[in-house]
Amino acid sequence: MTVDLKSLVRTIPDFPRPGIQFRDITTLLLDSSGLARTIVALAETVEGPVDLVAAIEARGFAIGGALAVRLGAGLLLIRKDGKLPGATIAEDYALEYGSDRLAMHVDACAPGARVLIVDDLLATGGTALAAARLIRRAGGEIAGARFVIDLPDLGGARALAEAGIEAVSLLEFAGD
Repeated sequence: MTVDLKSLVRTIPDFPRPGIQFRDITTLLLDSSGLARTIVALAETVEGPVDLVAAIEARGFAIGGALAVRLGAGLLLIRKDGKLPGATIAEDYALEYGSDRLAMHVDACAPGARVLIVDDLLATGGTALAAARLIRRAGGEIAGARFVIDLPDLGGARALAEAGIEAVSLLEFAGD
């Protein structure tokens, strides 16, 4: 029997602060069939060639690596500032509950490369927009953004659309 992907996502109330319903994909990642179906479903939403999949730390790495292999693309790591060795470029961004800074290697994206941004969850769009700014600063072209989960009430898909980035998510959890 096939299990619905949404049922594989665990909800953790009041994390990282009271009032937040944290949607945890680690339970989906533990299910081999669910993980495989997630990667196939995401790959099927991608049109045209992609040179790089830009995976955002940390859960985006699990999805991004598998998706890059499926698409025949390289994997570009977008990490929290200070985590990458060598020369980097960085961008600040706002979270729904604070702020942070993302970085990538300065030479990770060749000018003109078609880059697909990938993360586990789309909330406000802050991390994906920061990743897009990094990629564009390096001369890359954004081929879109893919997420396992969208929290539509937080406006991330709208923010990405306003920046000219097509966002596709497999699952939605309204009211968060």
